[in-house]
Amino acid sequence: QVQLAESGGASVQAGGSLRLSCAVAGYPDSTTCMGWFRQVLEKTREAVASICTGGSTAYGDSVKGRFTISHDNAQNMVYLQMNSLKPDDSAMYYCAASLRKRVLNPLSELSYDYWGRGTRVTVSS
Repeated sequence: QVQLAESGGASVQAGGSLRLSCAVAGYPDSTTCMGWFRQVLEKTREAVASICTGGSTAYGDSVKGRFTISHDNAQNMVYLQMNSLKPDDSAMYYCAASLRKRVLNPLSELSYDYWGRGTRVTVSS
Protein backbone atom coordinates (compact mmCIF):
# COMPACT_ATOMS: atom_id res chain seq x y z
CA GLN A 1 0.00 0.00 0.00
CA VAL A 2 1.13 3.49 -0.83
CA GLN A 3 -0.58 6.53 0.60
CA LEU A 4 -0.42 9.86 -1.19
CA ALA A 5 -1.37 13.24 0.22
CA GLU A 6 -1.41 16.35 -1.92
CA SER A 7 -1.19 19.89 -0.62
CA GLY A 8 -0.51 23.38 -1.85
CA GLY A 9 -3.61 24.04 -3.89
CA ALA A 10 -4.93 27.59 -3.70
CA SER A 11 -6.62 30.41 -5.57
CA VAL A 12 -4.25 32.62 -7.51
CA GLN A 13 -4.40 35.21 -10.25
CA ALA A 14 -3.33 34.51 -13.80
CA GLY A 15 0.42 34.82 -14.22
CA GLY A 16 1.07 33.67 -10.68
CA SER A 17 2.85 30.61 -9.36
CA LEU A 18 2.09 27.73 -7.03
CA ARG A 19 3.98 24.73 -5.80
CA LEU A 20 2.05 21.56 -5.15
CA SER A 21 3.43 18.90 -2.85
CA CYS A 22 2.74 15.19 -2.63
CA ALA A 23 3.76 13.25 0.46
CA VAL A 24 4.42 9.58 -0.23
CA ALA A 25 3.96 7.06 2.58
CA GLY A 26 3.84 3.30 2.78
CA TYR A 27 6.40 1.87 0.38
CA PRO A 28 7.91 4.94 -1.29
CA ASP A 29 11.03 3.04 -2.33
CA SER A 30 8.86 0.73 -4.43
CA THR A 31 7.54 3.46 -6.69
CA THR A 32 8.94 3.55 -10.20
CA CYS A 33 7.07 6.58 -11.49
CA MET A 34 5.21 9.44 -9.87
CA GLY A 35 2.76 11.56 -11.77
CA TRP A 36 0.58 14.61 -11.50
CA PHE A 37 -2.78 14.65 -13.21
CA ARG A 38 -5.62 17.14 -13.22
CA GLN A 39 -9.34 16.97 -13.74
CA VAL A 40 -12.08 19.50 -14.26
CA LEU A 41 -15.53 18.36 -13.12
CA GLU A 42 -16.58 15.41 -15.29
CA LYS A 43 -13.94 15.86 -17.95
CA THR A 44 -11.26 13.30 -18.68
CA ARG A 45 -8.32 13.32 -16.33
CA GLU A 46 -5.37 15.04 -18.01
CA ALA A 47 -1.73 14.17 -17.56
CA VAL A 48 0.35 17.06 -16.28
CA ALA A 49 3.79 15.65 -15.51
CA SER A 50 5.65 12.54 -14.49
CA ILE A 51 8.99 11.63 -13.03
CA CYS A 52 10.40 8.12 -13.04
CA THR A 53 13.31 6.21 -11.60
CA GLY A 54 16.51 7.77 -12.83
CA GLY A 55 14.96 11.21 -12.97
CA SER A 56 13.40 11.13 -16.41
CA THR A 57 10.51 13.55 -16.73
CA ALA A 58 7.63 14.05 -19.11
CA TYR A 59 5.06 16.81 -19.44
CA GLY A 60 1.68 17.33 -20.98
CA ASP A 61 1.74 19.64 -23.98
CA SER A 62 -0.33 22.32 -22.28
CA VAL A 63 2.14 22.77 -19.42
CA LYS A 64 5.51 22.35 -21.11
CA GLY A 65 7.82 25.21 -20.28
CA ARG A 66 5.64 26.38 -17.39
CA PHE A 67 5.49 23.46 -14.95
CA THR A 68 8.34 21.49 -13.41
CA ILE A 69 8.09 18.19 -11.56
CA SER A 70 10.72 17.20 -9.03
CA HIS A 71 11.20 14.79 -6.18
CA ASP A 72 13.01 14.64 -2.89
CA ASN A 73 13.63 10.98 -2.20
CA ALA A 74 15.05 11.66 1.25
CA GLN A 75 11.81 13.35 2.28
CA ASN A 76 9.55 11.08 0.20
CA MET A 77 8.05 14.11 -1.51
CA VAL A 78 7.12 14.95 -5.07
CA TYR A 79 6.59 18.53 -6.15
CA LEU A 80 4.95 20.34 -9.01
CA GLN A 81 6.15 23.90 -9.54
CA MET A 82 3.60 25.76 -11.61
CA ASN A 83 4.53 29.11 -13.14
CA SER A 84 2.72 31.49 -15.49
CA LEU A 85 -0.59 30.04 -14.43
CA LYS A 86 -3.59 30.47 -16.69
CA PRO A 87 -7.31 30.18 -15.96
CA ASP A 88 -7.30 26.95 -17.99
CA ASP A 89 -5.00 25.45 -15.35
CA SER A 90 -7.84 25.54 -12.85
CA ALA A 91 -8.59 21.97 -11.81
CA MET A 92 -8.29 19.38 -9.09
CA TYR A 93 -4.72 18.14 -9.14
CA TYR A 94 -3.95 14.54 -8.23
CA CYS A 95 -0.72 12.82 -7.35
CA ALA A 96 -0.27 9.24 -8.53
CA ALA A 97 2.23 6.46 -7.91
CA SER A 98 3.19 3.48 -10.04
CA LEU A 99 4.79 0.37 -8.59
CA ARG A 100 5.15 -1.41 -11.91
CA LYS A 101 8.58 -2.58 -12.92
CA ARG A 102 8.09 -1.23 -16.42
CA VAL A 103 6.03 1.84 -17.27
CA LEU A 104 5.56 2.28 -20.99
CA ASN A 105 3.66 5.54 -20.85
CA PRO A 106 4.16 7.59 -17.68
CA LEU A 107 1.63 10.14 -18.89
CA SER A 108 -1.18 7.60 -18.99
CA GLU A 109 -3.36 7.31 -15.91
CA LEU A 110 -3.58 3.59 -16.64
CA SER A 111 0.08 3.30 -15.62
CA TYR A 112 -0.63 4.24 -12.02
CA ASP A 113 -1.70 2.13 -9.09
CA TYR A 114 -2.31 4.61 -6.29
CA TRP A 115 -3.91 8.04 -6.20
CA GLY A 116 -4.22 10.84 -3.72
CA ARG A 117 -7.43 12.70 -2.97
CA GLY A 118 -6.40 15.82 -4.82
CA THR A 119 -5.78 19.47 -4.15
CA ARG A 120 -7.70 22.25 -5.87
CA VAL A 121 -6.10 24.98 -7.94
CA THR A 122 -8.15 27.96 -9.08
CA VAL A 123 -6.66 30.56 -11.39
CA SER A 124 -8.61 33.75 -11.92
CA SER A 125 -8.18 36.13 -14.82
